[in-house]
Amino acid sequence: MAKIQFLQLPVPPPSYYAATGNVPLAAASLASCLESKEDPVKGIHPIVVSPEDTDSLGDKELVDKIAKEGPDFLGLSLYLWNTERSLYIAKEVKKRNPDTTILIGGPEVNEDNPYVLGEEGYDIAVSGEAEHSFRKLMRSVLSKSSLEGLENVAYRKKEGVLSSFGKAVAADFPLTDFPSPYTTGHLLVDPKRSTYLETVRGCKSQCTYCFYPKSSQNLRTLDIPETIKLISDLKEKGARELVFLDPTFNHRPGFENFLDAIAEVNSDGRMSMFAELRSEGVTPKLATKLRKAGFTRVELGLQSVNEETLKRVKRYGSPHKVAEVAKMLAGEGMELLLDLIIGLPGDKPDDVERGIHFFLEHGLGEWVQAFPLSVLPGTAMRRDAEKEGLSFMPTPPYRIIETPTFSPRDLTESLYFAEDLLERRLDEFPRPFLCDPELTRNDRIDVDLKESKITNSNRVIFSLEKGLSEWKGSRHHSVWFHSENLSLDLSQIQSLIGERITSEPFCTIDFVIELKSPPKPEEVTKLVTQLESKRNSYLSRTLAHRGENLQHRLVFVFDENRKDLKKWRDKNINSTSFLVYERINNQNIRKLNPSKEAFYLIEGNEVDSSDFEFLKNEMDPETITFAARVLEERWSMEVLGYGEL
Repeated sequence: MAKIQFLQLPVPPPSYYAATGNVPLAAASLASCLESKEDPVKGIHPIVVSPEDTDSLGDKELVDKIAKEGPDFLGLSLYLWNTERSLYIAKEVKKRNPDTTILIGGPEVNEDNPYVLGEEGYDIAVSGEAEHSFRKLMRSVLSKSSLEGLENVAYRKKEGVLSSFGKAVAADFPLTDFPSPYTTGHLLVDPKRSTYLETVRGCKSQCTYCFYPKSSQNLRTLDIPETIKLISDLKEKGARELVFLDPTFNHRPGFENFLDAIAEVNSDGRMSMFAELRSEGVTPKLATKLRKAGFTRVELGLQSVNEETLKRVKRYGSPHKVAEVAKMLAGEGMELLLDLIIGLPGDKPDDVERGIHFFLEHGLGEWVQAFPLSVLPGTAMRRDAEKEGLSFMPTPPYRIIETPTFSPRDLTESLYFAEDLLERRLDEFPRPFLCDPELTRNDRIDVDLKESKITNSNRVIFSLEKGLSEWKGSRHHSVWFHSENLSLDLSQIQSLIGERITSEPFCTIDFVIELKSPPKPEEVTKLVTQLESKRNSYLSRTLAHRGENLQHRLVFVFDENRKDLKKWRDKNINSTSFLVYERINNQNIRKLNPSKEAFYLIEGNEVDSSDFEFLKNEMDPETITFAARVLEERWSMEVLGYGEL
């Protein structure tokens, strides 16, 4: 029997201990659709690579795992955040196992995405909502039939050229046609993670920046009895938070009765819930029903305060209605996410400012999330981008670069202005991993340039001549360089950094240099320039407008008793291209000055409870990190709120 593996890679988090949110619902749904009781696809055994592996394994280990298991087919779900790494994994697996047929699908796979279609390393591409066409495809592949003209499918011809997609056919199958992956066992409920589910596919809205209208404009719902049966099953399996992925949760027919049914099954309040709503139609009565059903978090999209812009992007709606409903839901005790998009066609910087002031005037500022527009594949906005005068990145995150009313500088300054008004950062901070080595972990390697030796996390020592290209790191790892003279060792450090990035280009890597003396400006410039030249992924580009790099971080560390290095740190405190951490003994925590702008690495395996509270209450939490893993994890979860739930 042939074997197919499904791989769905996670959103790369900003921190070692941050949640990935990785629930491979798409991958597991495809695996399950092959096993429908009425009409299973015979001759194929589907397997989903577990979230535990995709969350932790580095590039090399992930390729090793798949190649050793030797699937006949490998299916990859491509999303904004994982496309480049997925295609890289595909190429590497293909090198090792040329006979493995590699399939790609997901929102990134569209005729209007030349980036993905121009890549090599895969054999078959499937566009759109896949279950209805995927079964036909697999039957054709297994029987070695021609794929020519197959709906929603493009395939690699003998000469290596990708064919055109077959006729695009919108999904119209009932959601009951295929079993839930939670019932087939392809997706397990993990009480420590959110549990994702769909009860509706399709969207009545026509927002030009969103992919959903292309997917399907007809709502297909899992009826109330079927949904309640699924929710009850998830509850029995230990689900603690349900995340409804329905495009617009309150657009489903019979919504009020639906909430009543959920409230009944969740009458003990054991599960919390999250969904995205349109404010239109939400009444005080519905707000109360949402609370009784167990909804603790809700997302509402304002997108713009300019009603002409809302019409232009076919969002429509009223900002005042959004504010009214937001206050209504907050009054029921719910946390909110209120969206504002920077750079929509027709908007100007003044509209962003007015939008932030609008939320502040309504007392809703704490819940605002403002972010730059992404011109996504498969959207009407991408189709009309040239006509609208939109310039955007050709690769993920496809972020807007310029519009007729927003210069590149305007886009960045609008984000900073919003942060000034809201008095907080609106996107992720690249928090480095500076913890001590631990046996059985492959997340830290120490390079002693004086002794010409390398020590990995397992305390295995080998010669520096071996280099770093063969070492297999975890998805997020650190490389520490211990140098007595940076000037003498700089070229070797650069060579080793290059080896590590080339070896595992999509791992998050913190390159840490222990300073014995202040580095020369030209030395820092060389290191920064090297890392900047490797900005070739979604993660590295995400914060490029800030000058920060979420993929490859440069970190300097020095001891607290070095006054010369403190002076150097203070002169470079505003740098965005590298971080400087002062190593602090855990007995000296109370000597820290909360008004001092600096980053600190707290040494020691324990911290007094009163000192922990001092750090928590007096210091900027993003400036504190710990050498001890148990403390770093506690800080990340308890103080920074990086937990899964």
